[in-house]
Amino acid sequence: MSIADEPLYPIAVLIDELKNDDIQLRLNSIRKLSTIARALGEERTRRELIPFLGENNDDDDEVLLAMAEELGVFVPFVGGVEHAHVLLPPLETLCTVEETCVRDKAVESLCRIGSQMRESDLVEYFIPLVKRLAAGEWFTARVSSCGLFHIAYPSAPEMSKTELRSIYNLLCQDDMPMVRRSAASNLGKFAATVEYTHLKADTMSIFEDLTKDDQDSVRLLAVEGCAALGKLLEPQDCVAHILPVIVNFSQDKSWRVRYMVANQLYELCEAVGPEPTRTELVPAYVRLLRDNEAEVRIAAAGKVTKFCRILNPDLSIQHILPCVKELSSDSSQHVRSALASVIMGMAPVLGKDATIEQLLPIFLSLLKDEFPDVRLNIISKLDQVNQVIGIDLLSQSLLPAIVELAEDRHWRVRLAIIEYIPLLASQLGVGFFDDKLGALCMQWLQDKVHSIREAAANNLKRLAEEFGPEWAMQNIIPQVLDMIGNPHYLYRMTILQSISLLAPVMGPEITCSKLLPVVITASKDRVPNIKFNVAKVLESIFPIVDQSVVEKSIRPSLVELSEDPDVDVRFFSNQALQAIDHVMMSS
Repeated sequence: MSIADEPLYPIAVLIDELKNDDIQLRLNSIRKLSTIARALGEERTRRELIPFLGENNDDDDEVLLAMAEELGVFVPFVGGVEHAHVLLPPLETLCTVEETCVRDKAVESLCRIGSQMRESDLVEYFIPLVKRLAAGEWFTARVSSCGLFHIAYPSAPEMSKTELRSIYNLLCQDDMPMVRRSAASNLGKFAATVEYTHLKADTMSIFEDLTKDDQDSVRLLAVEGCAALGKLLEPQDCVAHILPVIVNFSQDKSWRVRYMVANQLYELCEAVGPEPTRTELVPAYVRLLRDNEAEVRIAAAGKVTKFCRILNPDLSIQHILPCVKELSSDSSQHVRSALASVIMGMAPVLGKDATIEQLLPIFLSLLKDEFPDVRLNIISKLDQVNQVIGIDLLSQSLLPAIVELAEDRHWRVRLAIIEYIPLLASQLGVGFFDDKLGALCMQWLQDKVHSIREAAANNLKRLAEEFGPEWAMQNIIPQVLDMIGNPHYLYRMTILQSISLLAPVMGPEITCSKLLPVVITASKDRVPNIKFNVAKVLESIFPIVDQSVVEKSIRPSLVELSEDPDVDVRFFSNQALQAIDHVMMSS
């Protein structure tokens, strides 16, 4: 190939690969578009590559999706923002395909390009594109157009703005529910760009039509619009236009609509102000907390803390707390789980007295729930309650339940308790910890589940860091070392792991005098798994101890292990010896 022909080579490869039967080759060539564009240069990319992509009617959605994504970041390769409009035709075609994810990606890319385009180019190229899509014969084009209005509208001349508003109005009344759904979900973004006078007049009438749609899939998207529009309107307009809609939606015949309301309601409280919240939204929320559909109660229960933060404590205690008590014994375990994940956050909102009087009994009942996820959710948020009621009350009321859960039949619950122990230890203090929880920490080292034993070993390390080496020497080390004689090799392995984790915390002196002899003795174990774990432990602790100890104790033990009949023992002991040699050479 001559030098003059070289620039043609990349485009030739691309065209060949794009027409290849192998989808992977077609995908690879699409993903290399930016490389090919650099090779071609800006002018040839505009003149040859982009038109070629516009004509390429690949039938595979994966290829089209990759193309839609690539074109979104293509502005620098076509010569910057002054030439960005050349990218619009291929993306317009992609906006009309049947596959939803391709259309969504094409709309996303168009929005990205449109937000960079010059105002004059938006008027000349982007607004006509939006109008063409909105008037498309096939519903896919009209669906895509709804996501582009918020980019087109701000730069449009006054006449075009009026036209765009009326087009959007028509899309909201389209015969196809998919188009109305798209219009409803994008209404908030479009409304944010519309002038306030038109927002009150035109956009609110569009919104009211959508809220009365006969398809629940459209109405539930209109609920999302409530929160978005509520933030744009003045409080009095919000009360007049949005509040009645939300109250009606909270009693909608479709549970999916009520579910959306339960998710969005707390956001509206800020928009309408305290008085309408108290008189209108609190009763609506209470209805949702007592809804006959479990999914609605789950959504409402999950937002109970956020809702209470907006209200004053008296209103929460008077109206919300009775519902919370009911939900704590709900027939659906998923409702109780959703409540358990957020209820601890109510303690700082309600204050100390209400927490002790009203919330503590609910916490205790949820801690004893038969469903493990409920118990887990309570355990993981205990620190929020501690900040409010103090450690004395927490230890009196909740600690017996925690000790009970430490022996829970579900290992995930035991695991959650172990992970919470260091935090609990720092809050309780060393005296209380030794008295109540010390024995549990040792017990977990001999649990039947490996994940529990592993977490228990990590837990000992964190406790040693929290209370210091002296405390660990008295309370942890002797009991840990006693367990090395356990007849089951899996438990002996846990002790080796504990020693490996504790050595850096305990320091060289205790490691040499107490921990190392136990590890050296374990190297004579009859089980190969123990022996190769000894090699790993020796590799991890040799940097802590003095070089003379390495030569006198660690190296001879590893040399002996390196001649073991078992291949894994030889491998790990040689690896440890190499690590020691490497450190010795570098020092």
